[in-house]
Amino acid sequence: MHDGSGRIAVQNLTKQFGAVTAVQNLSFTVEPGSVTGFLGPNGAGKTTTLRMLLGLVTPTAGTATINGRRHHELGNPARVVGSVLDNGSFHPKRTARNHLRVYAAAIGVPDQRVDELLGLVGLAPAADRKAGDFSLGMRQRLALATALLGDPQVLVLDEPANGLDPEGIAWLRNFLRSFAAQGRTVLVSSHLLSEVEQTIDQVVIVSAGTTRYYGPLENLRQSQRPRVLVQPADAPALVTALREAGVDKVEPTADGRVTVTDSTVQQIGDIAAKAGVAVYGIEEQKADLEQLFFQLTTPQYSGAPLPGQPQGAWGGAPSQYQSQYQQPPQPYQQHPGQQYPQQPYQQNYQQPGQGPQPNQGWGGQQQ
Repeated sequence: MHDGSGRIAVQNLTKQFGAVTAVQNLSFTVEPGSVTGFLGPNGAGKTTTLRMLLGLVTPTAGTATINGRRHHELGNPARVVGSVLDNGSFHPKRTARNHLRVYAAAIGVPDQRVDELLGLVGLAPAADRKAGDFSLGMRQRLALATALLGDPQVLVLDEPANGLDPEGIAWLRNFLRSFAAQGRTVLVSSHLLSEVEQTIDQVVIVSAGTTRYYGPLENLRQSQRPRVLVQPADAPALVTALREAGVDKVEPTADGRVTVTDSTVQQIGDIAAKAGVAVYGIEEQKADLEQLFFQLTTPQYSGAPLPGQPQGAWGGAPSQYQSQYQQPPQPYQQHPGQQYPQQPYQQNYQQPGQGPQPNQGWGGQQQ
């Protein structure tokens, strides 16, 4: 069935390479109007999944569709889905403008579109430079421009921020949000967890080819309880005062501090003041996406711990949250048929240093 919505649907997807199972029974959906992060450690099966979605690898079992169709059934796929899986597929002697013109001709797009996209991604000053002379970040921008040539409904990107400077990352984040806010679909695979956390609406976390979590990012955050770390003058006295006040999730630490769960900084401060316990420092700590990611995934290629350090997440020292957050969210939380509302992000994705262009859409075309 062709639903025409720009929806990505992965259903019970499996891929085996001989005796190796790269992806096993993977299922998730990506709805229009949202940016979805596709996260997992190296070897988790992310790139294999994206290649199956884009028709580059044949699944052993299951389906991966866009608009209800497999990639080869889309007619002119570049007009439906734009993708970046590799930013190195450029002829080194061809200029950025000529590279885009070749692709534009192949998909039936006028040359005017090329110059619009060079301006959009910030490569207009380098349009006549050879791609072989580009930095990694410039190649990323050129790859994105190539993906956008067909004015696609769906955008699939693998590590799009790799090689970008901070200004470029900020621009990319704004662009992706604005692209999705127009009712389009964005699927982003990345290891830059702190950056993805600022960009995505929902997240798919995979490990060893299987789904560990799927759902809204906010649900993942709320599944973890914040804790407050207190440095009191008298730790036993503070523990006693907190427990007498009905705060029972209290744990003293070896360095004389006290950790409190399910209580606010204000509540703890008031109790300490009433008990006459001086407080030298108090800090609320929350588990961010990176720490939650470590809980949900199992590294396939982890290094050994440093000498004198105990074994912890990814082969190193234990995370400061490891003892506090033992129970991760329920793996693979399906939300069948759930629609994610478009976010009210303004169209402020112009290249840094350029003023806004009135009456222009995401691709630089006049609306």
